[in-house]
Amino acid sequence: MILNFCTLFNISYLDRGLAMYYSLKDNCDNFHLYIYAFDDETLNFFYANNFPSVTVISLLEFEDNELLEIKPTRSAGEYCWTCTPATIYFCIQKYNLPNCTYIDADLFFFSNPKVLIDEMGNNSVLITEHRYTDKYDQSVESGIYCVQFVTFKNDEFGLKVLKWWRDACIEWCFARAEDGKFGDQKYLDNWPTNFEKVHVLENLGGGVAPWNVQQFSINLKRSKLIIKEKLTGHSTPLVFYHFHGLRFYKNQVVSLTSNYYEIESSVKKYLYTKYVSSILSISYQHKNSIPFAKANGASEDFVGTVITRQYLAKRYLFDLRKSISNIFGKSLANFLKNYHYYNIHDF
Repeated sequence: MILNFCTLFNISYLDRGLAMYYSLKDNCDNFHLYIYAFDDETLNFFYANNFPSVTVISLLEFEDNELLEIKPTRSAGEYCWTCTPATIYFCIQKYNLPNCTYIDADLFFFSNPKVLIDEMGNNSVLITEHRYTDKYDQSVESGIYCVQFVTFKNDEFGLKVLKWWRDACIEWCFARAEDGKFGDQKYLDNWPTNFEKVHVLENLGGGVAPWNVQQFSINLKRSKLIIKEKLTGHSTPLVFYHFHGLRFYKNQVVSLTSNYYEIESSVKKYLYTKYVSSILSISYQHKNSIPFAKANGASEDFVGTVITRQYLAKRYLFDLRKSISNIFGKSLANFLKNYHYYNIHDF
């Protein structure tokens, strides 16, 4: 069975999108990824570079009158959220797909996601919970479920939910909490009760993220990453991690996560090191592509440093915290340590 995925991003997430693609390629025997290019630079990049198992879709091809009409009323981020259900529906309809899974561009796969989709069984829709750690719980505002990995089958029940979601997002999709809504995400809260054949993912290996990773210990066993739930002791292979909030800054600094989520050293070692190294390797591989000089708002000095390195995955060569400590004292160094700012050489 071929696994059909779709995603959307513009130039600022091109490196994440490629990292996600390569992680799928490394872990899936048979998949196809439909990429919606949300600006011309991203579209031109894919026109100039061939990626197996990828179909690139332009805004010109995708946007209909309904989307174009509301586009001026939404910010760039809000418009991306608005388009999420429409991208899934477009793929299913245009390519006559039996199913399609939307995935965020900043996901990274560590094992085959087929196990997650198989869990649906005879159901028609698959959604994933945030599974917030208690002290980070944002369910009331942001929703119980996360629009990060959402599967729809091309059947009566799947299309009913998908069409409802598409229409709801066109009517209202903003980056604020209002009347029980928030972006495209809070709409999912009532799906299990309001619609038939909606399945909530049970596999803990799908949907690990900065807001819930504190609940797990992570170990490497036979080249596979295994997560163990601290509360129950239940172990399962890690399928994907959501690298939400990771950001590159000028002066070769990378921040692992926003919102000051607690990230244990084992998580940095096994997950973030691999992910950041993958992004740096992609930057090196495509060093002659102009878009990478503009990605993430990184300075050309940063990109230049990256592309001149022969071994981008070297770890712990330089510790930014030690340098800062010598200049400004331990208080700022502790701040950087606590809030997960690192020099790219750490990876």
